[in-house]
Amino acid sequence: MSADWRTVASLVGTVTKALAVPLALSAAVAFVYREPTAPFLLPAAGSLLLGVGLERLPRRDIGIREAFLMVSLTWLVVALVGAVPFLLVGSGTFVSPVDAVFESMSGITTTGATVVESFDAHPRGLLFWRQLVQWLGGLGILVLAVGLLSQLEVGGAQLMETETQTQDVTKLTPRISQTARLIGGLYVGLTALVVVILLGLNVAGLAPRMGPYNAVAHALTSVSTAGFSPEAESVGAFSPVVQWTLTGAMLVGATNFVLLYALVRGRFRRLRDSEELWFYLSVVAGASALLAVVLRIDGEFAGLEPTLRHATFQVASIVTTTGYATVDFDLWSPAAKHLLFLGMFVGGMAGSTTCSIKSFRWLVVVKTLRRDLFTEIHPDAIRPIRVGGTVVDEGTIRDVNAYVVLSLLVFAFLTVFVVVETADSGLGVTEFDAMGIAAATFLNIGPAFGVAGPYGSYAGLSPATKWVLVVLMWVGRIEIVPVLVVLTPAFWRS
Repeated sequence: MSADWRTVASLVGTVTKALAVPLALSAAVAFVYREPTAPFLLPAAGSLLLGVGLERLPRRDIGIREAFLMVSLTWLVVALVGAVPFLLVGSGTFVSPVDAVFESMSGITTTGATVVESFDAHPRGLLFWRQLVQWLGGLGILVLAVGLLSQLEVGGAQLMETETQTQDVTKLTPRISQTARLIGGLYVGLTALVVVILLGLNVAGLAPRMGPYNAVAHALTSVSTAGFSPEAESVGAFSPVVQWTLTGAMLVGATNFVLLYALVRGRFRRLRDSEELWFYLSVVAGASALLAVVLRIDGEFAGLEPTLRHATFQVASIVTTTGYATVDFDLWSPAAKHLLFLGMFVGGMAGSTTCSIKSFRWLVVVKTLRRDLFTEIHPDAIRPIRVGGTVVDEGTIRDVNAYVVLSLLVFAFLTVFVVVETADSGLGVTEFDAMGIAAATFLNIGPAFGVAGPYGSYAGLSPATKWVLVVLMWVGRIEIVPVLVVLTPAFWRS
């Protein structure tokens, strides 16, 4: 049976209708700062009307086909709606549709790549919308979709597991709608906790530039591992204690929210037995230590604490696909930059707000390689792959290996495209810079190297390159498979 597009359109309409709330919230921020509110109120009204209209279409319980289609369309529709305020403000960078869509897609996919060149040229309300869009893209859209569609028990589970790539969500509570509320509550609670900590540091005199606006803005984009900052210097504009705090927020945001829920409930054994968690933390710790050694040899910073802080922060930012920066790491040595480049391919845990390939897949790849080496010596041995004491079935292993290979192929082709497209642009994009741009957008990292470095911008790229990167950010965020499935002819026929 082909996908029921009416049901999918109706469900996407429910999510679209709900976008009126964050748009109205951005209008309130604009009102407080005495800025025009129409750029937010008009799309709020439009999304409300469009959502209500689509929602009236007949719907049924969704199956796996509808889940794939809804995941793909939801991210796309929200990105297009999110671009409208950028166009309506019409100041600063966002004077063309491609720049508005690029910034919105980068936000909703929690990529953090930006075309903004001067932050002072944009009103506070619009910059807050950038932050809010990223928070929605973390877990917000997923929780919103499942929570609002609470009557779809089986379909809701399929939707959540399709997006998070984890089966653990069905084990939290008997009802998927209740699970969505628990995870959503945890997401909101963590964000609020970071706001309180940052404001507390400000009141204590330890974070003088971290007022209420910046506290909310950076809480929204650290827990969501997204990376937009209203400051031109990103997190480098703040004190060391803020940088350490946001390092912790990024690492928590990239942790499986099922494990975080277990931690809140006092089930510490779940964390202790999570092999993926320890693999993820070991990668961050090992890469941070190695980068600190490189920076120390290069003499980048005077003293041990600054070296450790900048190394740990930047590794955490890249591995968790957040994209914050404390310094312009594009000025670091080739060894340091190549280490960060490799970190782009790691990602946090499955079931978190992070993107990229993710640590679970790399853990399976490593274990598969070890098994293959073992069976070369002992060809008659039967050695299943276990992660956290649970046997990983061979179908999942094949899927993981295929996904990793497919991701690397897409990255390679995108690199070639960027090299060819920018050859005559005069931007001075080297092959390494092109590799950074391809990885940073497709894997949803954000900043890259060269013109697209942490204190740079994607604004100088051609419109054609920007449109391709928009599509690849979307494909990377929903992890390739849903888009490929939807584009398969068999998907649309019985």
